[in-house]
Amino acid sequence: MDKALTLLGIESSCDDTAAAVVRLTPEGRAEVLANVVAGQAALHEAYGGVVPEIAARAHVEKLDTSVAEALRRAGLALADLDGVAVTSGPGLIGGVLAGVMLARGLAAGADLPLHGINHLAGHALTPRLTGDIAFPYLLLLVSGGHCQFLIVHGPDRFDRLGGTIDDAPGEAFDKVAKLLALPQPGGPAVEAEARQGDAARFPLPRPLLDRPGCDMSFSGLKTAVLRTRDQLVAAHGGLRRQDRADLCAGFQRAVADVLAQKARRAIAAYLELAPKAPAIAVAGGVAANGEIRAALEEVANTQGLAFVAPPLKLCTDNAAMIAWAAIERLRAGIPDDPADLTARPRWPLDRSRPALIGSGKKGAKA
Repeated sequence: MDKALTLLGIESSCDDTAAAVVRLTPEGRAEVLANVVAGQAALHEAYGGVVPEIAARAHVEKLDTSVAEALRRAGLALADLDGVAVTSGPGLIGGVLAGVMLARGLAAGADLPLHGINHLAGHALTPRLTGDIAFPYLLLLVSGGHCQFLIVHGPDRFDRLGGTIDDAPGEAFDKVAKLLALPQPGGPAVEAEARQGDAARFPLPRPLLDRPGCDMSFSGLKTAVLRTRDQLVAAHGGLRRQDRADLCAGFQRAVADVLAQKARRAIAAYLELAPKAPAIAVAGGVAANGEIRAALEEVANTQGLAFVAPPLKLCTDNAAMIAWAAIERLRAGIPDDPADLTARPRWPLDRSRPALIGSGKKGAKA
């Protein structure tokens, strides 16, 4: 490549309004020139979770200012860009639609190419934005709405080895936090509480470890936390602080144990299919959890694989990963048709396999 490639990314699939500017230098080096994220935690706090209608309205209010701030931090104007990339699914449809409509307007007004990006592909390709990792690599994509083991062969080719058949880990963290009267988002709250707890006190289950394969389940673990909480409340007339800390520690350890054991199985399958580039990466919001991150790194080390994890700020939803996914597609020569760019609530990465979640009336989610 004889010139730099600079893209604006826009992300609005859930409750973070994000805009970023990412550049690929002529030498092939990735640079995040600006990365703006406007969170909505305070708007949803009273409801114990994300309210789609509130999230969509907040995106409408913050998208244009987030884009303007990203361009200001990067020291660029729209005319300096080589294209606009936007999350077009999967996600909460109101938020996705808000981002797509803004991106369409910006691209049309500035006469720029427009790229619709799968939000999950953004996460899946982030390890290549921040680390030296070649295709194909094994990825654990673990977030609030998704949990999958994937072999990433390229910017648009993903083989799913397994995934959650019910709640994703991030969703389970949020629900456990709500059960224990902890603030949202649940992941950081449960992790903070777990630091003071005894993970061995309560014998919580490790679902599906007795079955072969890489599929996972976390709904039963969440229910086990609920039943243990109710037993403690009945015995003591309430939930004591140490009880809550121990429950958080036990739950977090159980999730880490399941992901670590399933990672061992995924590595075995990966090495049979792609033995020439032994590396495992982790991405998605739950990849920011310290205990889970450490457990996966230990598995990688014992299996002799390189371990790649993005910095924490690029694990959670952001627009840098969306711009980077478009850059990956461009340099691989994968065409994008702006006329086919629509807002999609569901958009699985590996469409050759049966859907794990939501395969009924609403179609495939993951």
